[in-house]
Amino acid sequence: MVRILVVEDNKELLALVAGYFKNKGSFDVYTAPDGTSAMKLIDGKDFDIAILDVMLPGPNGFEVCKALRRKSRCPIVFLTALGNEDNILKGYEIGADEYMVKPFSPKVLYAKCLALLSRTEAELTREDVIECGGIRLYPLRMEVVAGGQEVTLSPKEYFLLKALMENKGIVLDRDRLLDLVWGVGFDGTDRVVDSQIKKLRKSLGNYGGAIKTVIGGGYKIV
Repeated sequence: MVRILVVEDNKELLALVAGYFKNKGSFDVYTAPDGTSAMKLIDGKDFDIAILDVMLPGPNGFEVCKALRRKSRCPIVFLTALGNEDNILKGYEIGADEYMVKPFSPKVLYAKCLALLSRTEAELTREDVIECGGIRLYPLRMEVVAGGQEVTLSPKEYFLLKALMENKGIVLDRDRLLDLVWGVGFDGTDRVVDSQIKKLRKSLGNYGGAIKTVIGGGYKIV
């Protein structure tokens, strides 16, 4: 089943879009009526594609898109009444794959989503693999294999490992890791990095030793 997230504050429109995809039989549909609910879903689940309104209660669609893009490379479609050029350009700049302006045709929306999913599937067959220390990371699938066995990681653990592996052999200090994994606007303590590194090493088991602590510097993977 394809997991799709639909975020829309208009109840009738939300029901229309969700119902259309449910009726196709191959979609597991998750819905959110506001930005806050959408953020919670993004934090707890992985999605194959997302349809976002822009004007939402709480965090707007652009903020939801940014949060989703920090976690996933899944296709993102904006479906909104904001059709001016500035908004369209902003949508693409922050990571959207498609921008549709209301009113819209559910058939066209569905066709665009299928095309994006097909393109993503094609990209998976050409996917690059990042390897280091007996660990293999598949970016498009967000999968990690250590010693031939798939490893289950939390989203933060995954993106922390990805940041380290994309910079293998390079020392990344806590501030840099905070920017890469938690986002530039994160206002918590940098000690959260130490906590997640500890969890990541434990999740990797015997391969956790590939992550080295550099006293006074930060962390690196070798």
